[in-house]
Amino acid sequence: MMRVAFYTLGCKVNRYETEAMEELFSDRGYEIVDMDEGADIYVINTCTVTNLSDRKSRQVMRRAKRSNEDSIVAVVGCYSQVAPKEVESIDGVDIIIGTTHRDRIVDLCEEVMDERQSINIVGDLKGYRDFEDLHIDDMESQTRAYMKIQDGCNQYCSYCIIPYARGSIRSRPLKDIVEESKRLALAGFKEIVLTGIHVASYGKDFKDIDLLTVIDEVCKVEGIERIRLSSMEPRMIDEAFMEKVMANGKLCDHFHLSLQSGSDDVLARMNRRYTSDEFRDIAKLIRRYMPDAGITTDIIVGFPGETEEQFEESCSLVRDIGFSRIHVFKYSPRRGTPASEFGDHIHGDVKNRRSEKLIALGQEMSRNFMQRYIGATVEVLFEEESRDDSRYMEGYTTNYIRVRADGRSDISGSILPVEIIGIEKNILLGKIEEF
Repeated sequence: MMRVAFYTLGCKVNRYETEAMEELFSDRGYEIVDMDEGADIYVINTCTVTNLSDRKSRQVMRRAKRSNEDSIVAVVGCYSQVAPKEVESIDGVDIIIGTTHRDRIVDLCEEVMDERQSINIVGDLKGYRDFEDLHIDDMESQTRAYMKIQDGCNQYCSYCIIPYARGSIRSRPLKDIVEESKRLALAGFKEIVLTGIHVASYGKDFKDIDLLTVIDEVCKVEGIERIRLSSMEPRMIDEAFMEKVMANGKLCDHFHLSLQSGSDDVLARMNRRYTSDEFRDIAKLIRRYMPDAGITTDIIVGFPGETEEQFEESCSLVRDIGFSRIHVFKYSPRRGTPASEFGDHIHGDVKNRRSEKLIALGQEMSRNFMQRYIGATVEVLFEEESRDDSRYMEGYTTNYIRVRADGRSDISGSILPVEIIGIEKNILLGKIEEF
């Protein structure tokens, strides 16, 4: 049996696509192994969101070939899409695929095995409108399933390379989404996470269909008890959106809304299409309908030209909204984006100081958010044994707080009421009421 190993860099969409490619190989009789086990084929699913991502991708390519000089090394994904010549220059790379045609990967690997001739099929994404037919029938987890429903982005934020790596928005046919949801429900999944590069754009390339349509249809699938959204465009959320999702009753009260900055001047330079006041109003609207909603976010510090006053505006907005979690990123110029050509870049020491301050503020906000649940009972979808102690099980609330409680491994995949008795680091500690 031929052995194939995968290495995935980057986002949850990449992880979904890797699992889909693994299924393609499994269906053809290949054994999936870890990178360090030695394989006949190595598939590296790359990321290009930062220059560091590019460097890590190159390192993994070289490592794969060193593991087995006779192996086939296939490089796919965002980095190979935007820089195919750079990938081509790395010794040992046999196949280069971008962010399309990954459904052909098994055939391409077998073609290279037969002919021992390298292949580069990266094409121009301009005008590309097809949603790639990659899907998953069997995931490793049996609790929460990620399902890709959309690809591409038309936003062109000034710091972001992803629209160039993924192309224009493409939506997955609704019928395919519903069919995969039914398969996942039959496999025992209770929660589906709808994911994509810009999920809020779903349906803009169709007629009379949008993200709400997807949520409504997946809600009808028997066995699916929770629907969660990956990162959302804030402007998607309005009164009508909230009224409809409250009516269907299965959408989790957790929204990841990427703020990036609390300064209107910085937001304008980033080409983010909302103001700080609009973002604040959206957060208030969510909590009017879902008072316990967890709102998480991404914030970039040290964007070119960001003054100390503008950074403090970000801190102030964070305090006003009370995010349940913040991911802080120090701005790093990405070659090929408009922002990389901006002047007035911020010194690294300043970025470090701002990052540390915002991370500390985020930790304070997280703890404040979790503190309110001590003494309360919450519903938890249990997923796995605790890495620290196998006597405990861990899972998530609907608003995306991690909970640890006494429990047996056979409760994995169950949604159970848990009484919260304390906090340890970033985890709520609880007692399962049925035990």
